[in-house]
Amino acid sequence: MTVDPTPTHNLIHRYQRLIEISRDLASTLDLDTLLSNIVSVAAELSGAEAASILLVDEASQQLYFQTSTTLDELPIMRGMAIPSQGSLAGWVIEHRQPVIANNVQNDLRHYESVDNVTRFSTSSLMGIPLITKDKIIGVLEVLNKLDGEFSPEDQEVMTILGAQAAVAIQNSRLFHQSDLIAEIVHELRTPLSSLAAIAYLLVKPDISEEQRAKLAAMVNSEVQRLNSMATSFLDLARLESGRAAFQKSVFDILSLIEECVNLCETKAAENNLSIRIERSPNLTKIEADRDKLKQVLLNLISNAIKYNRPGGSITFRAGTANREINLSIEDTGIGIPENEIPHLFEKFFRASGTENTTPGTGLGLSICKKIIEAHRGRIEVHSLVGQGSTFRIYLPGLKTS
Repeated sequence: MTVDPTPTHNLIHRYQRLIEISRDLASTLDLDTLLSNIVSVAAELSGAEAASILLVDEASQQLYFQTSTTLDELPIMRGMAIPSQGSLAGWVIEHRQPVIANNVQNDLRHYESVDNVTRFSTSSLMGIPLITKDKIIGVLEVLNKLDGEFSPEDQEVMTILGAQAAVAIQNSRLFHQSDLIAEIVHELRTPLSSLAAIAYLLVKPDISEEQRAKLAAMVNSEVQRLNSMATSFLDLARLESGRAAFQKSVFDILSLIEECVNLCETKAAENNLSIRIERSPNLTKIEADRDKLKQVLLNLISNAIKYNRPGGSITFRAGTANREINLSIEDTGIGIPENEIPHLFEKFFRASGTENTTPGTGLGLSICKKIIEAHRGRIEVHSLVGQGSTFRIYLPGLKTS
């Protein structure tokens, strides 16, 4: 009897690929690169049309899409929440076991809303739990077997890949968290030292009520600074660890710009600054996380106010070109030295001459950059000392077909 060697050979080949892949996964610490590599390999080894990774947010226990092989074509998937009940991924999380559904349309656990929103048709699916140190951190899914059905051998190979992937994801998170914690501790020393000095002075019996009031105001200022830092640290940690969930919707970008400008007008008026909005007639709607994009725009407008000159101006321009939404915030402020521009989006970086005169955590622009990049966009800056700065944002426009 002649035995077809192809299945065995194919399985051995896949195990060899797993050994090769394990080295790459272990050496990749950038989370976005790591996740992209994992889904590409998963689709390859399982013979699937696509693959995705869903992660669990520790704080909310919400399950959401983090990356997919189809993310470039379907950017709306990133950050999309998936219910823990009524979805195959939720079943995997709850039972901590793999699942194979070779006909999802007949499976009551299939969450059809994903297909409806993304317009990606799922016919078959295999889900693998991502578990490390007895902790489940997410689900690896492969979709639409290209030849035949997902098999127990496919599940075995994907389970091994899932175990490797879970360890690699956790290592990447811990690496970035430890690096961030070290930077946080360093940055906390200054306000904590100030508060310690103020506390020492406040208990001295010979200070006047006027001095005591000034010290109390300083305490309030430092506490607000610490609160701002804590909020920024949490935002950055979630973005760097891949746990920031994005809730995308279609909305009018102009209405968001007007809302942000209105919120900043009082502060601008205090500094005798004018803000105007210029929009092109072809400005289209956008598909994005409105709250996170609002966070970016408010940060950039606030910076344009803080680093401007009394009596200066801020111009917010918005338009559409080459299927991109183009936004720019131009100010007439102090400008940024050319040699410092490449460092502007680094964590904790403050432009020279602003550290002691203008409050800030040095994290705002770093957070802005990560939010924009998570939307598959980019942010750039052009600046001349003494003339002002222009921040430009480019975001994918809303597809019409």
